Amino acid sequence: MGISCDSTHSQRAWAEYIGISLPLLSDFWPHGEVAKRYGVFREQGGMSERAIFLVDKKGVIRYIDVHQIGEQPDEEVLFDELAKIR
Repeated sequence: MGISCDSTHSQRAWAEYIGISLPLLSDFWPHGEVAKRYGVFREQGGMSERAIFLVDKKGVIRYIDVHQIGEQPDEEVLFDELAKIR
């Protein structure tokens, strides 16, 4: 499952762009509630850090990657980490 503070429309466009098919949850309202629980919500600006948490089916966090807002995560690394927990 993917979660972001983006709207469902933005999420759908992103998923189509990178070619993934997985459930996506919008943390839009109450705005950033999930990001706050993971400690990556920026109150100033009202958005989350560019953070990736991969959680397995048992609810165990298996991978964490946090970047500056302007940085792009390495998709190859992300896909490799996803393959490990599938």
